[in-house]
Amino acid sequence: MVSERGLQVLRAIVQDYVDTREPVGSKAIVDRHQFGVSAATIRNDMALLEDEELIAAPHTSSGRVPTDKGYRVFVDHLAELRPLSTAQRSAIGAFLADTGDLDDLLVRTVRTLTRLTGQVAIVQYPSFAQANVSHVEVVHLGGPRIVLIVVTDTGRVSQRVTFLASEPTSDETAQLKHAMASLLTGKSVRDGVVAIGALLDEPAPEREDNTRIVLRTLAEELEEFRSDRLVMAGSATLARREADFRGSIYPLLEAIEEQVTLLRLMGEMVADDQGLATSIGRENEPFGLAEASVVAGDYDATGSRARLGVMGPTRMDYPSNLAAVRAVAHYLGRLLEEDEKAR
Repeated sequence: MVSERGLQVLRAIVQDYVDTREPVGSKAIVDRHQFGVSAATIRNDMALLEDEELIAAPHTSSGRVPTDKGYRVFVDHLAELRPLSTAQRSAIGAFLADTGDLDDLLVRTVRTLTRLTGQVAIVQYPSFAQANVSHVEVVHLGGPRIVLIVVTDTGRVSQRVTFLASEPTSDETAQLKHAMASLLTGKSVRDGVVAIGALLDEPAPEREDNTRIVLRTLAEELEEFRSDRLVMAGSATLARREADFRGSIYPLLEAIEEQVTLLRLMGEMVADDQGLATSIGRENEPFGLAEASVVAGDYDATGSRARLGVMGPTRMDYPSNLAAVRAVAHYLGRLLEEDEKAR
């Protein structure tokens, strides 16, 4: 069992190691923190922490650094979220204000998180399966090219340039627009996919006609609306922090590129009563990310919930990162709610 003072010593080691990147010794703890006991007593506390595998010596005769287990105890019991400064909160509000569509808002969100934390920032798109299609547009660009535009009542906009089998006349373009609008407008994204699928299941002509090309393209776009996706920023921070990783940063870069791993990881993280969750070091081993920590928070997205967060080395400032994630999630949810009310 670790004493209360021992846990406070762990807190001091985590804080000092995060601040300095140097292993922490008993003398440094006595000098920097007001424990009111001797270095010998602190050494005894550190020995007990080491027995519990909460700290470890990276080199012989060195100070101690937190283990993944030590970071977990720190986050669960010892970390106190640091309130963001007035300047930081103002910066969040200013950077997220006056955004365009949802895509622009989420891009700004991850850029804001990266600026606040210095880590890779991640935001998950809300699920749009329940969103309703509010507008469909077909615009002839000349020759066989058209652009298909789909808008949902949640503000999501899709634009896709498509090549038809033949150049449409102005009447055919108008007919395509009317047919697609009648088929989809007012339907949920999920129901729209089903309706298109039923039409595509009907016997097809020997040569694919313009209508089937448009239906197939719209089905692909609506499926994109249904699928989980991530927006990320700050990948370059991994290279700047490479010294904080015991091994290669390649698995993290691969996860950023492929997204599926991060979607699974963020989906399985269990949030606390504040909507915050952390997954630290070896806890991420099943996802091939044992060198990384992920801090995530839930945000409300027009009737559903999604997540945003940051990913970086286990040696990160958890209290500040948790506070930043919580604040940005709050701002994002509020903006989406205001946008919904304005519709």
